[in-house]
Amino acid sequence: MERRTDLALEARELFGEDIKGVAFEEEERENIHITRLKIKNDQAGRQLNKEKGTYITLELPPLTDSFREPDERIKVISEEIRKLLPVNGLVLIAGLGNMEITPDALGPKSAGRILATRHIKGDIASATGLDKLRPVAVVATGVTGKTGIETGEYLMSLIKKIKPNAVIAIDALASRRLSRLGCTLQISNTGISPGAGVGNNRTKLTQETLGIPVIGIGVPTVVEASTLAIDLFDTEDIRLSRKLRSMVNPSGRQMVVTPKEIDLLINRASELIALSVNYALHPDLAISDLLSLMY
Repeated sequence: MERRTDLALEARELFGEDIKGVAFEEEERENIHITRLKIKNDQAGRQLNKEKGTYITLELPPLTDSFREPDERIKVISEEIRKLLPVNGLVLIAGLGNMEITPDALGPKSAGRILATRHIKGDIASATGLDKLRPVAVVATGVTGKTGIETGEYLMSLIKKIKPNAVIAIDALASRRLSRLGCTLQISNTGISPGAGVGNNRTKLTQETLGIPVIGIGVPTVVEASTLAIDLFDTEDIRLSRKLRSMVNPSGRQMVVTPKEIDLLINRASELIALSVNYALHPDLAISDLLSLMY
């Protein structure tokens, strides 16, 4: 039975480590365990149920336990983001998700803390000392149920008008393990599926659909209840798996599990992502300067 996860690292754990067409490496930096997984061909992508491309997973100390001295984490994460970005040009940041549903609020909360600099030009830029900042545009796309507009349609229209060189899309993700909620961050160059974290997949945002590179950034905030039940029972029995799914999804309703401290998790994860994205885009600024501009 399928165990749902948005993390490429977990997909590799489920389907086995010896998969042709997949390169994998690990590294430890500043109390962060970094794994880099590269899916090289379509066949490997089909096996893992993931798009072809690069997936970087950073396993951090739990954000809900401590957020002291985040500088080194910001530097490490920003370096990984910067490696996937074009060197120059306008970058569009898209915060995906629903601000009114806490586990799905990661995208808009992160976007609210990212520096929009596209409009800072000419004399204003020189007078404020911000003339060397990279141009950045920021948008929180909202959800189709409220706007009547698909996220893909929204971004395609913006891209056509302002012509960015790349998109960074931030969204909540789903994990297969409770232990990875709030302490794992995934960065990829394969784009993202809006609403994936809460089981409401929409049109994928990829280079193929948007026409420019799309970097996806996400933190798992939920575990699908049926996936959790199957993992806890550690079963491959199809009959038992179906029974577990029916028990935890009453009347066919899809249930998800999220930590009780989800508000704190979202606040701290969005702050870490925003700081890291800002530093990746403006590496000449000190982190203390970024903080003064953000708050």
